[in-house]
Amino acid sequence: LGIVKKYEPLLLCGIAFGCLLSNLSYFVGQGDNALYHPELWAQFIDETSPYYHSYGHIMSNAGLLDFFYIGVKAGIYPSLIFLGVGAMTDFGPLLANPKSLLLGAAAQLGVFLAFFLAVCIGFSGPEAAAIGIIGGADGP
Repeated sequence: LGIVKKYEPLLLCGIAFGCLLSNLSYFVGQGDNALYHPELWAQFIDETSPYYHSYGHIMSNAGLLDFFYIGVKAGIYPSLIFLGVGAMTDFGPLLANPKSLLLGAAAQLGVFLAFFLAVCIGFSGPEAAAIGIIGGADGP
């Protein structure tokens, strides 16, 4: 759909590429060309290893899926996704009808109101943040 029908190609092609790579079990294993190196991650989590929590060691000896794992583990990919989605935003309708800005601002205000209300009720910070996301217009 992303390529042939040109339906959300920036989103769907990336998802398809990630799904394809995560299901290529043939390349998981030994060798210099492996996409994923389990022995690197064993050293990464072993506290007695000299490479304990050493991203540099993994990046210098890693395959493609190892790089993906670092991005997920370090939390880089969510911010890049939101940055990319924000860069694709079309502001044409907003410029044509500026009063629609009030609707968008009110929807985002719901996030903060729900967060502060949850904190006042007695929820912890992370719990209140999860509740606050529901208060927005684009929440799950």
